[in-house]
Amino acid sequence: MNKFISALAAGLIFGVGLVLSGMVDPNKVVGFLDVAGNWGPSLMFVLGGAVVTTTIAYRFIFAKGKPMFGSDFHLPTIIKVDQKLLFGAAIFGIGWGLIGYCPGPAVASLGFRPEGPLIVVVSILAGLLLYKVVERSS
Repeated sequence: MNKFISALAAGLIFGVGLVLSGMVDPNKVVGFLDVAGNWGPSLMFVLGGAVVTTTIAYRFIFAKGKPMFGSDFHLPTIIKVDQKLLFGAAIFGIGWGLIGYCPGPAVASLGFRPEGPLIVVVSILAGLLLYKVVERSS
């Protein structure tokens, strides 16, 4: 039960942070990515704050040796940069730049104006399904 409550609390805090920072507004995100046009730098402070907070918090969290509600940290073991990673990152970045949503803000936006984010979330799920089908066949 503690894992469920802590996951719910983390999700709520993350969602509130997305709303307060403006990450759920695709126009603000696209404006931030439009460095050659009408650039809006405000999200630079959001991203910078996330990097600083994570850098500091991870030092304290990993110093404990294990998570509060688990026996071990589940960190990625594969650190190789390959074509699949680069291709996936490129698709993600292009999609984010074109429509202004990445997965977290798209899900958080479903409660405000669901028509746009719903298309994004369904597309993400379709992409995940397509990936599983392609991976199984290869």
